[in-house]
Amino acid sequence: MKKQLLPLILLATALTTAQAQTKEGGITPDMLKQISQSYQGTPADRALRNAIGNNSIRALALNQDNLKDMDTHFSIRVNSKGITDQQSSGRCWLFTGLNVMRAKTLARYGFQSFEFSEIYPFFWDQLEKSNLFLQGIIDTRDRNLEDETVQWLFKHPLSDGGTFTGVADIVGKYGLVPKEAMPETYSSNHTSQMADLIGLKLKEYGLHLREMSTQGKDEKDLKEEKTRMLGTIYRMLALNLGVPPTEFDYVRRDAKGNPVETEHHTPMTFLEKYGDPELLTHYVMLMNDPSRPYYKTYEIDYDRHRYDGKNWTYVNLPIEDIKQMAIASLKDSTMMYFSCDVGKFLDSKRGLLDINNYDYESLMGTTFGMDKKERIQTFSSGSSHAMTLMAVDLDDQGKPTKWMVENSWGALSGYQGHLIMTDEWFNEYMFRLVVETKYVPEEVMKLFKEKPVRLPAWDPMFAEEE
Repeated sequence: MKKQLLPLILLATALTTAQAQTKEGGITPDMLKQISQSYQGTPADRALRNAIGNNSIRALALNQDNLKDMDTHFSIRVNSKGITDQQSSGRCWLFTGLNVMRAKTLARYGFQSFEFSEIYPFFWDQLEKSNLFLQGIIDTRDRNLEDETVQWLFKHPLSDGGTFTGVADIVGKYGLVPKEAMPETYSSNHTSQMADLIGLKLKEYGLHLREMSTQGKDEKDLKEEKTRMLGTIYRMLALNLGVPPTEFDYVRRDAKGNPVETEHHTPMTFLEKYGDPELLTHYVMLMNDPSRPYYKTYEIDYDRHRYDGKNWTYVNLPIEDIKQMAIASLKDSTMMYFSCDVGKFLDSKRGLLDINNYDYESLMGTTFGMDKKERIQTFSSGSSHAMTLMAVDLDDQGKPTKWMVENSWGALSGYQGHLIMTDEWFNEYMFRLVVETKYVPEEVMKLFKEKPVRLPAWDPMFAEEE
């Protein structure tokens, strides 16, 4: 009897599965027949299939017509000395912010070479972000775990990425030291393992703080427990990155590299002499986000690196307005913090960002027609990497034709450690620019006095730059 029933059961199951598959909205056999006609198996189709199946899409899409000699002349260029290297870390935001200050230091003192310690502010960044997370958990302790903010906190307890906000937040509170006072370690150059362990510990601590709250512990008890937790985080950071110096000797050298004077400093006195202690007041962030109204001020929740820091605000402007301020700054020999979607159309061998570098449309036989606004709205493009804007080339009418940035991927990457971008690419994939207020028109500065529109931390435009 069981042997007779088995085929009937299997047939019923198959029919049920077929019915489920042809439910309205699913792919029916007739639809599949029509869809599959798009690939005809012609000799051209087979040749493309063989090529794509055995090679990199980017290599096959490389536009041969765009491989002419790259123009590396720039009519306006700020000189720099020495390319930095963030290695396998997401600290581009930090390297870029420090490189903006470093350029001024090199020009002011005529040093042969100079570099701020990147690991020193990174140590404090990681500790402050840990406190930001834990205090955020305390602040949201009465909400359930499904709350969007609570979920965002647990998804992002710690990262090595950031924005210019972090440079201002951290440097303004802890100062700076020269590279030799706190050199890099393996964990600072390869941050993922350390970040994973600390992030795991923070999530555990976050759950513990919430459990304490449900047990009736008040905010004072929770903050005392948070301090104890941060002691463990500090120890983990010290084991990986070293202990930040509180004072040190710095040998100042002349333009030829000869020692001139030995100075004794704290991180704050070093910042005052060799850095820019007015990062929060002398600089403003500009954004080109066509998915939102222009000439409006915005603030992003939790877009800060310290709990007691300031959520960064920006004014959203048309790209041409931002270009004018960038050109004014470069004409005055002043570099800027710049961020973009660096992975789009990057020819890494030449160091060229050009929307004509790759012809994906001819290779795939279709078009990719979204504009910048649509790419932002669909999470297809956003600011991913920060670099130092240092040059622009202007035509006879004063219009920019191309731009150049100092990168932090080492001196052997790109074009001698730099990336060159066409103005057309700049229009499509540039997002943020931080400029000194003296290059910003009065009507734009007035916008910063308006009450900003507050956006959530998970807004598509505000992933941290790495």
